[in-house]
Amino acid sequence: MALTNKIPIPPSDLPRVVIIGGGFGGIKLAQKINAKQFEVVLVDRHNYHTFQPLLYQVATAGLEPDSIAGPLRKQLEGRKHFFFRLAEVEFIDPSLNTIHTSIGVLDYDYLIIATGSKTNYFGNKSIEMNAFPLKQIPQALDLRSHILQNFENAVIETNPNNLERHMNIVIVGGGPTGVEVAGALGELKKNVLPKDYPELDLSQMRIILIEGQNELLAAMSEKASRKSLVYVKKFGVDVRLECFVNDFDGEVATLSNGETIQTYTVIWAAGVMGNVIDGLKEEAIDHGRIQVDEFNKVLGYNNIFAIGDVATMKTEEYPMGHVMMAPAAMQQGELLAKNLRAIENTEELIPFKFFDKGSMATVGRNRAVVDLPGNINFAGLLAWLTWMFIHLVQIIGLRNRLVIFSNWVWNYFTYDRGTRLIIRRFTPNFKRKKEAVGKKESV
Repeated sequence: MALTNKIPIPPSDLPRVVIIGGGFGGIKLAQKINAKQFEVVLVDRHNYHTFQPLLYQVATAGLEPDSIAGPLRKQLEGRKHFFFRLAEVEFIDPSLNTIHTSIGVLDYDYLIIATGSKTNYFGNKSIEMNAFPLKQIPQALDLRSHILQNFENAVIETNPNNLERHMNIVIVGGGPTGVEVAGALGELKKNVLPKDYPELDLSQMRIILIEGQNELLAAMSEKASRKSLVYVKKFGVDVRLECFVNDFDGEVATLSNGETIQTYTVIWAAGVMGNVIDGLKEEAIDHGRIQVDEFNKVLGYNNIFAIGDVATMKTEEYPMGHVMMAPAAMQQGELLAKNLRAIENTEELIPFKFFDKGSMATVGRNRAVVDLPGNINFAGLLAWLTWMFIHLVQIIGLRNRLVIFSNWVWNYFTYDRGTRLIIRRFTPNFKRKKEAVGKKESV
């Protein structure tokens, strides 16, 4: 239940811009907005920004979480008229120009919704309850601990069916996240796990990548799709195209073709949807995203804007909205900072025009695919080096760049993953239910 007390903010005569979400778009907007002309309040349920493209490396023991995260206050320290509040926004009241949060009510003159996206399970409750999403650092740590716990349990398992469940891993979704997770797990199977668990026959470990379309990386070029399939298969990944997971009860995954796979681990990378906050008109929401015009203004409102994954700006070139990736969010945030200033100065607004810088995905050591504007496509070592450089440049903070780069160098030359730590004793939902039933029966 949201609190009704006002969140304390030092008084100011400047118009207040409230930004909900400290992701790529929200941070870029806060950095670029005119600090002399606006008071800015950034609200987020976490006190850190997460570099989501590298979450899969946290989940697969390649990086520690603090190397891909940076404190939000640190990003904007020293800026005048800037405030951060740690809170979860529960709903918006546009009639009163307020947002209601877990710590109180906050007034705004301009509201920017930059809440990003959340995992889309397409209404499948069993998968939502038992599969592992990969959108947040806690989720990545849960997955890492779960996988490592499975192998610790596998070395003492005597039941063949349970052994199979411990060692099999199903990845649902053949986009960049699914392909990169498959490649990282393939490297673990090939280079790390045989040393850690010599008593296990790792040939019994199956990594199954399931994609509903007829190709991997469907949003990229045909060359990228073809190469990525070759790369993941070199790691022994079992790729199933034009196939879906219909059900997962925590122990058995049931596919659309009727096949069943014994596994305790299903990683869900099959789709995302906008992380919409309650309170907006129904007509402003379209297929789980907030409809905005060419200036990122929410349809039906004059002082509410949405940027990034949560927003859908339909144009002739992008009839379904822009790609739900960081570059679009950052470009929208930067332009909105200029347009807010233009609004205050009663100047003409600049419509948003997305500049597509390309896309890329890595599939393990020396293997990656890159698509650049102008129909430039390449793969292999050069693509892998390009992928590393671009990600290092985009990471927030010099310390994080140095930590990540040193980890990558160490992993490259030693074929090792130095963060194989079980620091979260994770119990899946289906096991919790069984334990709860067992306790009731024993009573």
